[in-house]
Amino acid sequence: MSNTKPKVLNIFKFRRVIIPVLLGLGVVLYLVFRNFDAEPFYNINWTYYSSLWIIMAILMMLTRDVAYMYRIRLLTDKQLSWRRSFDVIMLWEFSSAVTPSVVGGSAAALYILTKENISPGRSTAIVMITALLDELFYITMVPIIIILAGTANLFMSEGSYLFMNTKLGMQGIFIMGYLFILVLTTIISYGVFIRPRGFKWILLRIFKLPFLRKWRPQAGQAGDDIIITSREMRGKPFSFWARAYLSTFFSWTARFWVVNFLILSITPVGQHFLIYARQLVMWVILLISPTPGSSGVAEFLFSDFLSDFIPFGLTAALALMWRLVSYYPYIIIGAIVLPNWIKRIYSEAEVSK
Repeated sequence: MSNTKPKVLNIFKFRRVIIPVLLGLGVVLYLVFRNFDAEPFYNINWTYYSSLWIIMAILMMLTRDVAYMYRIRLLTDKQLSWRRSFDVIMLWEFSSAVTPSVVGGSAAALYILTKENISPGRSTAIVMITALLDELFYITMVPIIIILAGTANLFMSEGSYLFMNTKLGMQGIFIMGYLFILVLTTIISYGVFIRPRGFKWILLRIFKLPFLRKWRPQAGQAGDDIIITSREMRGKPFSFWARAYLSTFFSWTARFWVVNFLILSITPVGQHFLIYARQLVMWVILLISPTPGSSGVAEFLFSDFLSDFIPFGLTAALALMWRLVSYYPYIIIGAIVLPNWIKRIYSEAEVSK
């Protein structure tokens, strides 16, 4: 058995699972009981359509997962079956749910893919390309949604947040975050699709600077990852990239529409593109969240960003419902899938010896 197993699977330990659960529930309970008033709950008029919108929210999450499964099959050239794609995506989401958003589940994803008999080089390429596709979706959708929703009511929050040791308003964080994602995606795309070796050379030259020298080995590894990704992905036809982007588009769009349908379950709302746009702004902040799976931060931002569209007194309860649909299921499903997956991959490893 590989020595890598215990180290990587530390991500899935019980203490890592329970921390985000307690953080999220703690913030929701605080928001609910801070100024608790039972009257808004009595005023909810639950109808057939309320149940329908809840079902639609759940269907959006299923759509998201199927789109991700399709994408991972596409990127592996169908080396993974639908069943194995389900395991990979659920464990990938599980690892993302129990690690800080700023870290993500990339290390676990590499481990999971290599254990599914995907070569280390291709696994590296797949993880990097999925990240690039996610960023590309964001880069392309932000201007479109802002044009449709307008900017007048986009940044309603008056709060300020600490970002890179500087206090910034919501609009400032959003602009900086968007520009950072745009520049980073452009640089990595240049390295992957145009000059991978030249990119590594430039990277190593930059990290020869005295105040960056201690990170030079990591920069070299990043350069190697770019070269590997380029070798695996260059030459793919346009249809491949079109399908990869469309599956990314459907997965993220479905994820964001969960909120719209949950709000519709308790109150009519007409500003759907504005709700969508505010979630795009939220996503920038959630990317730099230090908590596992953005627990606590996500619930707080939901209340801060979307309270305009929700009846007074019900925002925290709806934030909890949102996380119950879009976050906690991955912890539960991941905890169920993980033992069987470990048993399967190590049984297969023994057989192949």
